[in-house]
Amino acid sequence: MIPQSFIQDLLARADIVDVVERHVPLKREGTNHVACCPFHNEKSPSFKVSQPKQIYKCFGCGVSGNAIGFLMAYNGLEFVEAVKALAEQLGVPVPEEPWRGGSRGGGDDDSAAEATARLQEYLREATRYYREQLKRHPQAIDYLQGRGLSGEICARFAIGYAPPGWQNLEQVFANYTSPELDQVGLVVTSEAGRRFDFFRNRIMFPILNQRGVIVGFGARVIDPQDQPKYLNTRETPLFDKGRELYNLFAARRAIREAGRVLVVEGYMDVVGLAQHGIGYAVAALGTATTPVHVQKLLRQTDNIVFAFDGDAAGRRAAWRALENSLAQVVDGKNLSFLFLPQGEDPDSFVRKHGRAAFDALIGEALPLSGFLVRELSQNSDLRSDEGRARLLRDARPLVAQLQQAPLLAAMLRRRFAELGGLTVAELEGHWRGAGQEGRGEVAGAGAERPARGGAGRLD
Repeated sequence: MIPQSFIQDLLARADIVDVVERHVPLKREGTNHVACCPFHNEKSPSFKVSQPKQIYKCFGCGVSGNAIGFLMAYNGLEFVEAVKALAEQLGVPVPEEPWRGGSRGGGDDDSAAEATARLQEYLREATRYYREQLKRHPQAIDYLQGRGLSGEICARFAIGYAPPGWQNLEQVFANYTSPELDQVGLVVTSEAGRRFDFFRNRIMFPILNQRGVIVGFGARVIDPQDQPKYLNTRETPLFDKGRELYNLFAARRAIREAGRVLVVEGYMDVVGLAQHGIGYAVAALGTATTPVHVQKLLRQTDNIVFAFDGDAAGRRAAWRALENSLAQVVDGKNLSFLFLPQGEDPDSFVRKHGRAAFDALIGEALPLSGFLVRELSQNSDLRSDEGRARLLRDARPLVAQLQQAPLLAAMLRRRFAELGGLTVAELEGHWRGAGQEGRGEVAGAGAERPARGGAGRLD
């Protein structure tokens, strides 16, 4: 836990005008600074920052807070992450032990910060190298152009190329034998002690965390003979794929302007959509959408649209996203599911049909409640009592997860009661009894459903 005294000292050192102005251009107006609110769309400025009081407030949407609160709201950070981000801006180490005044940090804190800074610099240096290599390898450029990507969009996403060969990074890092290169996921040491580059002959996509720091890479082969097709940095002290989302840092402004975020399955989908002016897309990193992903996105916007391929794998990925979202849903927030035509993904669809057609698809996205009812209903024969009983059995543990959305849960109970031919009171009575009898059962809607396993693709 970060000591409260340290947090207060940090706020005393910070100037909220400097903190806000890193992200939002401010104009002085008397003793305040003003701007159009970054948290909702408006034409005349109602967002004010008070330097004397060290607070911000929007008189349009009502958001307010201090410097830490602003970083939490603007960047979608948790409290501890925001404290660390502010401390980093001020050059102050965050103590891991209770702080009682005197010199801050020191010793272990300084060493940990220095070690993290070195790992981050390794990734920045590797990014520079991969970007330079892209310019020198026509086959990689041809691949990206074949996917409809311009040089401008590749530069915006810092896309690069890891050339063939086992030890290319030896020319980048003076100490290629450093264990920190293994630690950050750039180099691998075999059981026989041989060292070689982890990424070879792949298009490289730098992955940034919510503070804009490179924490890892996503990589895609250009030679169909190479396997696996997609490869992420393995878990490292900087990178946890269950917590990070590709493009979230860069997409924040576009998400606020659009009033929604689009969750797609791969890097190329994100970049391809950006090429066509859709900049509010993010992607999970080779894993199903996790509860942490949903939490982060709901701090950015009230509307999440999951976009999946229309094939069986896409539906499985969508169901996993639904299952991992239920406990995070809050009344007033909207999660919906978009399924593309068979054989299409967001990247290919927008290239063939254009942005207007893709926007129309988004407008037809199925709300979470509708997707939940549809999937469970398709798995049960509603013409028979047995089928309706199965539907209600499968629905109970899923609806029970909507603890933060009691209104939505109540409406779903009414909907399932209608489908099951029961009154709401009868359904709730049976569900309460089932909950008491089945404590400890695994939540889910029937493990035997084939459409629920597995994660989506990366591209």
